[in-house]
This record gives sequence, C-alpha cells and structure tokens, in this order.
Amino acid sequence: MSAEKQEQSPHYKGHRDRLRQRFIQGGAAALADYELLELVLFMAIPRRDVKPLAKALIKEFGDYKGVLNASHEKLAAFNGLSETSAIALKSVQAAAQRLMKCEVMNKPVLNSWARLIDYCTATMAHEKKEFFRILFLNKKNELISDEIQGSGTIDHTPVYVREVAARSLELGATALILVHNHPSGDSTPSPEDITMTRDIVHALEPLGIVIHDHLIISKNGHTSLRSQGIL
Repeated sequence: MSAEKQEQSPHYKGHRDRLRQRFIQGGAAALADYELLELVLFMAIPRRDVKPLAKALIKEFGDYKGVLNASHEKLAAFNGLSETSAIALKSVQAAAQRLMKCEVMNKPVLNSWARLIDYCTATMAHEKKEFFRILFLNKKNELISDEIQGSGTIDHTPVYVREVAARSLELGATALILVHNHPSGDSTPSPEDITMTRDIVHALEPLGIVIHDHLIISKNGHTSLRSQGIL
C-alpha cells in the first residue's frame, strides 16, 4: 500500500477489521460489552471512531443491557448519538426480544417457565409506566397469543374484566397467564393487584378458563401470585 493510501485510510479502520475478526472467530464471548456496542455502531456510524462513544454509553447506562434498555429519547439525546444510531441500538433490543418470544410461542409454556420469565423480564422490567399483558393459552397450554391489554401511569393500569373475558373467548383460550410490571422496582403485589386478579379468576371460572398465574415483573426481580398462595 502506498504512503498516500495509508494517509487516506482512517486510523480506526484496522481496529474495526480486527474487532470483526475476533467476533467471527470467538463470538460475543470474545468481546467486552463496549466492543459489542462498537459492532452495532459501526453500521450506524461508518466514518467515525466509535470506541470512545461505546465506552461513554457503558459508563452512562451501567452495562450493555442498560444501554439497550435505555429509552429511545435518552439515547437520541446522548452526546454523539444521532437518531439513526439510537434506532440501531433499539433494533438490537427488539431483535433479542423477538427471538425470546419465538422461543415460547406455540409451545407448552409450563414446560419452559424460565424462558417465559426471561421473556417477560426483557420486555417489561425497564418500562417507565405500568403495562398489563395477557398470555393466552390453548388446551395444550401452548402460548397462542401475547397481547398488551392496557397501559397506565407509573403505578396503576386499568384492567377491564369484561374485555379480558371477551378476548379469551374470541381466541378460544382455555387458560391465561396475567403479567404486569412495577416500574418502582418492587414486585410485591399491591392490594389492588390481588383484588383485580381474583375478580378475573371469578369472572372466567364459569367460562371454563383457568388463570395459571399472575406475574409481577420489576427490574429487581419478579413475583408469582400463585407461588405466594394468592391464587
């Protein structure tokens, strides 16, 4: 290579090539968290050294998971990240969540409970407001639909029992798993959570629809109302 071409070649090009080769040969285990972020940022920012940016993101949000779980707004406002870069990072999170969903859809969820908890945690634990979702199961306890039924404030989500019953009948579901998140980080069920759960159980029981569990998800863990003896 001529001296002129060496001068024109960006100083970070060799670093990018070496990082790609390490990933190809050793997978994610061969890279530090900031280096995995670099790989994503390579595609969104092709003409800049992104190593300092990747390290700054890790410092700001704690770790690789913290970066991907950060809101789109926080990422887009971070110094050095554009809208395109923020979307690239959030697309990695979305792809991971979609893969986890594929691992549990149309399969007997009671036989893969740990994967189900992982999926619910990945999709709900870091939300800033409450979401109430329902996992609809068929008679083989296979997950046939996963739907957000409502969202609310930081500590409350309205749930309409009639709508739960109607949707269950529409899908032909014979069992449900209720899931909602606590943005506070405390997964302890509130009195309102317990009352709402029992209302749904009593409403669906005459229809032959069973509530297997109600999971409360938070960034610090989860609580199963069945394991707590509430169901």
